[in-house]
Amino acid sequence: MKLPILLLSGFLAFWPLAGFAQTVEGVQAFSQPEGSWKRETVAEENAVNPQQRFIDEAGKFAIDNIVKAEQVFCYEVFPQNDEYEGYTLDGFPIRGFCGVMGEPVRDMIGRYFLSSESNVLFDRAEQCIIEPKIIIRFIRGVDYTDVLISSPCHSFAIFYGGSVHVYNFKPGAEIIDAMLKALGPKHAEFVSPALLNQLLPVGVVQNEQQRKIVNKRSEPIRKWEQKTQVEQAKRAAEEKKNNSGWNKLKMKSFGAPQ
Repeated sequence: MKLPILLLSGFLAFWPLAGFAQTVEGVQAFSQPEGSWKRETVAEENAVNPQQRFIDEAGKFAIDNIVKAEQVFCYEVFPQNDEYEGYTLDGFPIRGFCGVMGEPVRDMIGRYFLSSESNVLFDRAEQCIIEPKIIIRFIRGVDYTDVLISSPCHSFAIFYGGSVHVYNFKPGAEIIDAMLKALGPKHAEFVSPALLNQLLPVGVVQNEQQRKIVNKRSEPIRKWEQKTQVEQAKRAAEEKKNNSGWNKLKMKSFGAPQ
């Protein structure tokens, strides 16, 4: 267990904190640094393979958002309180912002939380009360999945589409503790992105390199659309065939009035 903890601490300790202090107007508000759209090729042997139980319960799209996330944000939260009137996330008061996480952290969550059979105790409750510490938001396109991390009652919860699924992470308690310890120094006061006109869900291609990446990433969608169009054409042709021909003509009976 020590190796994952060391790796986790390294990933979180050196990942840059998002800067909410600067404001940019116009189209440049949606621009990104050169190369920020690049995605490294991940070897098949290192691919994350979530347990089927998570897919069956939380849903395929919820899990895809996590393991294929394009942006990952971390927020510190308090336990739910009906009297709280500030900003909330999934009903939990937001205490602060704890950073923009990169692909290593995304893959770590997928590998040690969703894929490892030894870190999660399914169908087994603990005699403790969940104490939310952070919520990690995994964004893919404009869809997202939230993962709440609890300690010292070590567990995590997956929020997606109005549903919540809670899992006992007691065997992996050291991973959660290392994560929270590494994120502690990254605390920053939370300021509403909407208030600052930041993080708007607008997709605008800024240069030719981005256009090539978008075209490449759109290939599965285009293939699916083409397959759908072919299937629709085949069904239409079959229906036309079944509803035409001499045996389908609506002929009047002999002797019927003209």
